[in-house]
This record gives sequence, C-alpha cells and structure tokens, in this order.
Amino acid sequence: MARDVHPLFVTRGPPGTHDLGLLQRLIDALSAAGPDDRTRIPDFDKRGDDRRPLEDWRAFRGRPSAILIDAWCLGALPEDPAALAEPVNPLEADHDPDGDWRRAVNGFVGGAYADFIARFDAVLFLRAPSFDVVLDWRCQQEADLLGVAPADLPAAERERLAGFIQSFERVTRRMLDGGVQADVVVQLDRNRLPGSMGT
Repeated sequence: MARDVHPLFVTRGPPGTHDLGLLQRLIDALSAAGPDDRTRIPDFDKRGDDRRPLEDWRAFRGRPSAILIDAWCLGALPEDPAALAEPVNPLEADHDPDGDWRRAVNGFVGGAYADFIARFDAVLFLRAPSFDVVLDWRCQQEADLLGVAPADLPAAERERLAGFIQSFERVTRRMLDGGVQADVVVQLDRNRLPGSMGT
C-alpha cells in the first residue's frame, strides 16, 4: 500500500491497512466450528508492529456464542469529499498536501469497511470525551507494553506517539463528531468510565 497508493500507508492502523479478508475468514471459521474444532486467533505485537508468528496464536476450541471485534474505525462514516480539502494536522499538511492519502482512507471507510460492518449484528461505539485524551490513552498503553508507569514514559516516546496518532486524527474526530454508524453509543470520561448511553 505504501508503495502502490501513498507512503503514509506505511503506518498500520488507518482504514486500508487492515486485513479484512483474514478477519472475515476468522469469523467464518468460528461461526462454522464444531464442538472439537480449534481455530487459531491472530495476535498482533504492537511493539513489534506486526503479527506474531502463527505458532504463537492461541487456539479457540468449539464455536463461540458471540464474536466481539475490537476495532477503532469500524462504523466510521466517510466524509464529504469537500471536507478532505484542508489538512487537520501537520502530518496531513506536510506529507499529504494534495489529499491523495486522505481520499484513499475515506474511500476505504465508505467502501470495504462499510461493506464489512454491514454484516455485523450490532455495533457498540465507545466514545472518547475528545481527541485530546487519545494521546494520554495511547501513552498509557505504551507504558503498559514497556512495563513502566505512565508517568515514567520517556518524553521522546510521548513525542513519537503524538506524531503517530496524527494518522488516526481525521477519522477519530469524524467519529467523535457523530460520523459513526452504531447501534449503541457509550460516552466515556477521561478515565474510560462509562457515562451516558444512547443509540
């Protein structure tokens, strides 16, 4: 994708960088599994920024009564093409001045991702209070991965993450502003505690 579409697709996470085919095959396998069947569940190494080796994937036995998928951008609605004209952050301004990457991401949101989520029985959106908390939450996650307290996360690591989350800013802000298709929306506070719930 980074070679063929746009260099910004080298960063995993934005729509267009997920293996929806693998996810659909996993859902199909789990849905059709017999009581003694074992289905390998893919595992991702965030620090290594790649899938763990197949032999490290855990095996699920039988058929689950429900399949829950944790995915930050599923349910996002595409933006009007005119809204893509102006960059929302320095990453877009410096590395996507013509808007080719954001148009491609928007195309995935309104295309393959919308088609994929249309098969779901229900979508629950855990709504952050604002984009401002995303950096703190991502830093907490990184601190956990490193085995340090969030307060001990090196400043250079926080700065790196501040640049990293710019790849997710446009779609996240769109979702926080109501551009999301969800059956239930749960409003979270800064500490990730649920507050109001609506449809």
